[in-house]
Amino acid sequence: MRNQNPSDFGEARLRVAGNIRRLRLAKGLSQEKMAELADFHRTYVSQLERCVTNISVDGLERLAKVLGVDIAVLLTPLEDESA
Repeated sequence: MRNQNPSDFGEARLRVAGNIRRLRLAKGLSQEKMAELADFHRTYVSQLERCVTNISVDGLERLAKVLGVDIAVLLTPLEDESA
């Protein structure tokens, strides 16, 4: 697999990746623990946070429940994005 530049990814995928990481860290969860709670393979959260793979709406819902947020929060603009 070739190395990908962040500009190769869509804005939504970057938002999801950043928000998953931010919220996971705020909850004090390791990637492995979050994957366990969401019933994903242990490497899947890492792949999501690195924009290696896409996630389904159902998967987003599972992560949102683990993180205690509405699914829409995972798609909100990152704090460092300018509006």
